[in-house]
Amino acid sequence: MPDVTDDTASEPILTRDGPRAIIRLNRPRLLNRLQPSDLAALMALFDRVEADDGIRVLVLTGTGRAFCAGFDLGTIAERTASAADEQSAGSAFEVVADRLENLALPTICRLNGGVYGGATDLALACDFRIGVDICEMFMPAARLGLHYYKSGVSRYVSRLGVNAAKKLFLTAQKIDAAEMLRIGYLTEMVSAAELDREVDALAATLAGNAPMAMRGMKRTINEIAHGKLDEDAADQRQRDSMRGNEIKEGVAAYKEKRKPRF
Repeated sequence: MPDVTDDTASEPILTRDGPRAIIRLNRPRLLNRLQPSDLAALMALFDRVEADDGIRVLVLTGTGRAFCAGFDLGTIAERTASAADEQSAGSAFEVVADRLENLALPTICRLNGGVYGGATDLALACDFRIGVDICEMFMPAARLGLHYYKSGVSRYVSRLGVNAAKKLFLTAQKIDAAEMLRIGYLTEMVSAAELDREVDALAATLAGNAPMAMRGMKRTINEIAHGKLDEDAADQRQRDSMRGNEIKEGVAAYKEKRKPRF
Protein backbone atom coordinates (compact mmCIF):
# COMPACT_ATOMS: atom_id res chain seq x y z
CA MET A 1 0.00 0.00 0.00
CA PRO A 2 2.54 2.65 -1.11
CA ASP A 3 1.84 6.24 -0.13
CA VAL A 4 0.41 8.36 -2.92
CA THR A 5 2.06 11.74 -3.47
CA ASP A 6 -0.24 13.16 -6.14
CA ASP A 7 -1.41 16.60 -5.00
CA THR A 8 -4.81 16.21 -6.65
CA ALA A 9 -7.34 16.67 -3.86
CA SER A 10 -10.61 14.78 -3.62
CA GLU A 11 -13.07 13.32 -1.18
CA PRO A 12 -11.98 10.06 0.48
CA ILE A 13 -11.19 7.24 -1.95
CA LEU A 14 -12.35 3.63 -1.49
CA THR A 15 -10.34 0.76 -3.00
CA ARG A 16 -10.53 -3.00 -2.54
CA ASP A 17 -7.82 -5.62 -2.09
CA GLY A 18 -9.48 -9.00 -1.73
CA PRO A 19 -11.31 -9.11 1.62
CA ARG A 20 -9.76 -5.77 2.61
CA ALA A 21 -11.26 -2.35 1.94
CA ILE A 22 -9.01 0.72 2.05
CA ILE A 23 -10.35 4.23 2.58
CA ARG A 24 -7.74 6.90 1.86
CA LEU A 25 -8.15 10.53 2.90
CA ASN A 26 -7.00 12.51 -0.11
CA ARG A 27 -6.21 16.18 0.44
CA PRO A 28 -2.41 15.90 0.78
CA ARG A 29 -1.56 19.58 0.33
CA LEU A 30 -3.82 20.34 3.32
CA LEU A 31 -2.51 17.37 5.32
CA ASN A 32 -5.83 15.66 4.54
CA ARG A 33 -7.81 18.23 6.51
CA LEU A 34 -11.46 17.20 6.37
CA GLN A 35 -14.11 19.31 4.67
CA PRO A 36 -17.87 18.98 5.30
CA SER A 37 -18.25 17.03 2.05
CA ASP A 38 -15.59 14.58 3.23
CA LEU A 39 -17.67 13.74 6.30
CA ALA A 40 -20.68 12.91 4.16
CA ALA A 41 -18.48 10.87 1.83
CA LEU A 42 -17.02 8.89 4.73
CA MET A 43 -20.48 8.03 6.02
CA ALA A 44 -21.49 6.75 2.58
CA LEU A 45 -18.28 4.70 2.27
CA PHE A 46 -18.76 3.17 5.70
CA ASP A 47 -22.24 2.06 4.64
CA ARG A 48 -20.86 0.51 1.43
CA VAL A 49 -18.11 -1.35 3.25
CA GLU A 50 -20.39 -2.70 5.97
CA ALA A 51 -23.01 -3.86 3.43
CA ASP A 52 -20.47 -5.95 1.48
CA ASP A 53 -20.17 -9.41 3.05
CA GLY A 54 -17.00 -10.01 1.06
CA ILE A 55 -15.16 -7.31 2.98
CA ARG A 56 -13.70 -8.61 6.23
CA VAL A 57 -11.51 -5.70 7.37
CA LEU A 58 -11.24 -1.95 6.75
CA VAL A 59 -7.99 0.04 6.63
CA LEU A 60 -8.19 3.83 7.01
CA THR A 61 -5.18 5.87 5.93
CA GLY A 62 -4.07 9.17 4.41
CA THR A 63 -2.34 10.40 1.28
CA GLY A 64 1.07 12.02 1.54
CA ARG A 65 3.07 12.91 4.65
CA ALA A 66 0.26 13.10 7.24
CA PHE A 67 -2.68 10.98 8.21
CA CYS A 68 -5.04 13.87 8.85
CA ALA A 69 -5.03 17.42 10.26
CA GLY A 70 -8.58 17.12 11.59
CA PHE A 71 -11.62 19.16 10.62
CA ASP A 72 -11.17 22.41 8.72
CA LEU A 73 -11.00 25.16 11.36
CA GLY A 74 -12.13 27.75 8.84
CA THR A 75 -15.33 25.82 8.32
CA ILE A 76 -15.89 25.61 12.08
CA ALA A 77 -15.42 29.37 12.38
CA GLU A 78 -17.97 29.99 9.64
CA ARG A 79 -20.49 27.72 11.31
CA THR A 80 -20.27 29.40 14.70
CA ALA A 81 -22.34 32.30 13.34
CA SER A 82 -25.39 30.73 14.97
CA ALA A 83 -25.95 28.23 17.78
CA ALA A 84 -27.66 25.82 15.40
CA ASP A 85 -24.73 25.86 12.97
CA GLU A 86 -22.22 25.47 15.80
CA GLN A 87 -24.00 22.37 16.97
CA SER A 88 -24.20 20.91 13.48
CA ALA A 89 -20.46 21.37 12.87
CA GLY A 90 -19.46 19.41 15.96
CA SER A 91 -22.24 16.89 15.60
CA ALA A 92 -21.33 16.01 12.01
CA PHE A 93 -17.79 15.02 12.98
CA GLU A 94 -18.98 13.19 16.09
CA VAL A 95 -21.43 11.13 14.03
CA VAL A 96 -18.65 10.07 11.65
CA ALA A 97 -16.30 9.03 14.47
CA ASP A 98 -19.08 7.15 16.29
CA ARG A 99 -20.08 5.38 13.07
CA LEU A 100 -16.49 4.29 12.49
CA GLU A 101 -16.15 2.97 16.04
CA ASN A 102 -19.35 0.96 15.69
CA LEU A 103 -18.67 -0.58 12.28
CA ALA A 104 -19.37 -4.30 12.50
CA LEU A 105 -16.10 -5.35 10.87
CA PRO A 106 -12.63 -4.81 12.39
CA THR A 107 -10.81 -1.61 11.46
CA ILE A 108 -7.15 -0.61 11.25
CA CYS A 109 -5.86 2.96 11.13
CA ARG A 110 -2.67 3.08 9.06
CA LEU A 111 -0.99 6.19 10.48
CA ASN A 112 1.36 7.16 7.68
CA GLY A 113 2.20 10.45 9.44
CA GLY A 114 1.00 13.05 11.89
CA VAL A 115 -2.52 13.07 13.33
CA TYR A 116 -4.01 16.26 14.70
CA GLY A 117 -7.22 17.64 16.21
CA GLY A 118 -10.38 15.72 15.50
CA ALA A 119 -8.43 13.19 13.45
CA THR A 120 -6.93 11.88 16.70
CA ASP A 121 -10.43 10.75 17.65
CA LEU A 122 -11.06 9.33 14.18
CA ALA A 123 -7.99 7.13 14.62
CA LEU A 124 -9.06 6.17 18.16
CA ALA A 125 -12.39 5.04 16.74
CA CYS A 126 -10.52 2.33 14.83
CA ASP A 127 -9.84 -0.99 16.55
CA PHE A 128 -6.09 -0.90 15.84
CA ARG A 129 -3.60 1.88 15.06
CA ILE A 130 -0.28 1.09 13.39
CA GLY A 131 1.90 4.18 13.02
CA VAL A 132 5.28 5.16 11.67
CA ASP A 133 7.97 6.07 14.17
CA ILE A 134 8.05 9.68 12.98
CA CYS A 135 4.35 10.34 13.52
CA GLU A 136 3.09 12.77 16.15
CA MET A 137 -0.22 13.92 17.55
CA PHE A 138 -1.87 16.70 19.47
CA MET A 139 -5.36 17.71 20.50
CA PRO A 140 -5.59 21.56 20.47
CA ALA A 141 -9.14 21.92 21.86
CA ALA A 142 -8.06 23.81 25.02
CA ARG A 143 -5.85 26.13 22.98
CA LEU A 144 -8.79 26.92 20.68
CA GLY A 145 -11.34 27.44 23.45
CA LEU A 146 -13.32 24.41 22.33
CA HIS A 147 -15.07 21.92 24.62
CA TYR A 148 -14.75 18.67 22.71
CA TYR A 149 -17.84 16.56 21.99
CA LYS A 150 -18.68 14.01 24.68
CA SER A 151 -18.28 10.76 22.74
CA GLY A 152 -14.78 11.83 21.66
CA VAL A 153 -13.81 12.54 25.28
CA SER A 154 -15.29 9.18 26.22
CA ARG A 155 -13.16 7.42 23.60
CA TYR A 156 -10.01 9.08 24.93
CA VAL A 157 -10.82 8.03 28.49
CA SER A 158 -11.88 4.48 27.63
CA ARG A 159 -8.94 3.84 25.29
CA LEU A 160 -6.13 5.75 27.02
CA GLY A 161 -7.22 6.24 30.62
CA VAL A 162 -8.07 9.34 32.64
CA ASN A 163 -4.49 10.58 33.14
CA ALA A 164 -3.53 10.44 29.46
CA ALA A 165 -6.85 11.96 28.41
CA LYS A 166 -6.38 14.89 30.79
CA LYS A 167 -2.82 15.49 29.65
CA LEU A 168 -3.72 15.47 25.97
CA PHE A 169 -6.91 17.53 26.25
CA LEU A 170 -5.95 20.02 28.96
CA THR A 171 -2.34 20.77 27.98
CA ALA A 172 -2.81 20.63 24.19
CA GLN A 173 0.79 19.47 24.01
CA LYS A 174 2.22 17.58 21.06
CA ILE A 175 3.56 14.07 21.71
CA ASP A 176 5.79 11.89 19.55
CA ALA A 177 5.35 8.32 18.33
CA ALA A 178 7.20 6.76 21.26
CA GLU A 179 4.87 8.46 23.73
CA MET A 180 1.85 7.55 21.59
CA LEU A 181 2.93 3.92 21.88
CA ARG A 182 3.59 4.19 25.62
CA ILE A 183 0.12 5.50 26.46
CA GLY A 184 -1.58 2.95 24.21
CA TYR A 185 -2.59 5.30 21.42
CA LEU A 186 -0.56 3.23 18.96
CA THR A 187 -1.06 -0.51 18.78
CA GLU A 188 2.29 -0.83 17.01
CA MET A 189 5.06 1.62 16.08
CA VAL A 190 7.12 0.74 13.02
CA SER A 191 9.50 2.30 10.53
CA ALA A 192 8.10 3.65 7.28
CA ALA A 193 9.65 0.67 5.49
CA GLU A 194 7.79 -1.75 7.78
CA LEU A 195 4.42 0.00 7.81
CA ASP A 196 2.71 -1.85 4.99
CA ARG A 197 4.09 -5.21 6.06
CA GLU A 198 2.66 -4.79 9.56
CA VAL A 199 -0.69 -3.51 8.29
CA ASP A 200 -0.89 -6.34 5.75
CA ALA A 201 -0.11 -8.96 8.40
CA LEU A 202 -2.74 -7.69 10.81
CA ALA A 203 -5.34 -7.29 8.04
CA ALA A 204 -4.70 -10.86 6.88
CA THR A 205 -5.10 -12.19 10.41
CA LEU A 206 -8.38 -10.36 10.92
CA ALA A 207 -9.71 -11.33 7.49
CA GLY A 208 -9.04 -14.99 8.27
CA ASN A 209 -10.95 -15.09 11.56
CA ALA A 210 -14.64 -15.84 12.04
CA PRO A 211 -16.52 -12.67 11.01
CA MET A 212 -19.67 -13.14 13.07
CA ALA A 213 -17.73 -14.04 16.22
CA MET A 214 -15.52 -10.97 15.76
CA ARG A 215 -18.54 -8.77 15.10
CA GLY A 216 -20.21 -9.87 18.32
CA MET A 217 -17.07 -9.61 20.46
CA LYS A 218 -16.21 -6.18 19.07
CA ARG A 219 -19.66 -4.95 20.03
CA THR A 220 -19.38 -6.42 23.52
CA ILE A 221 -15.91 -4.93 24.06
CA ASN A 222 -17.04 -1.48 22.90
CA GLU A 223 -20.08 -1.58 25.16
CA ILE A 224 -17.98 -2.60 28.15
CA ALA A 225 -15.43 0.14 27.39
CA HIS A 226 -18.19 2.76 27.49
CA GLY A 227 -19.98 1.25 30.49
CA LYS A 228 -23.05 0.42 28.41
CA LEU A 229 -23.03 -3.36 28.18
CA ASP A 230 -26.30 -4.97 27.14
CA GLU A 231 -25.74 -8.18 29.11
CA ASP A 232 -28.75 -10.05 27.72
CA ALA A 233 -27.73 -9.30 24.12
CA ALA A 234 -24.11 -10.30 24.79
CA ASP A 235 -25.27 -13.58 26.39
CA GLN A 236 -27.51 -14.25 23.39
CA ARG A 237 -24.64 -13.67 20.96
CA GLN A 238 -22.54 -16.15 22.91
CA ARG A 239 -25.31 -18.76 22.87
CA ASP A 240 -25.92 -18.24 19.15
CA SER A 241 -22.23 -18.74 18.42
CA MET A 242 -22.30 -22.15 20.09
CA ARG A 243 -24.94 -23.26 17.59
CA GLY A 244 -23.57 -21.49 14.53
CA ASN A 245 -21.68 -22.65 11.46
CA GLU A 246 -18.55 -20.76 12.39
CA ILE A 247 -17.80 -22.85 15.46
CA LYS A 248 -18.46 -26.04 13.48
CA GLU A 249 -15.90 -25.00 10.89
CA GLY A 250 -13.47 -23.79 13.54
CA VAL A 251 -13.58 -27.07 15.47
CA ALA A 252 -13.32 -29.11 12.27
CA ALA A 253 -10.29 -27.13 11.14
CA TYR A 254 -8.64 -27.61 14.53
CA LYS A 255 -9.16 -31.35 14.42
CA GLU A 256 -7.93 -31.56 10.81
CA LYS A 257 -4.93 -29.30 11.57
CA ARG A 258 -5.77 -26.81 8.83
CA LYS A 259 -6.74 -23.19 8.58
CA PRO A 260 -10.49 -22.59 8.98
CA ARG A 261 -12.47 -21.39 5.97
CA PHE A 262 -15.06 -18.92 7.24
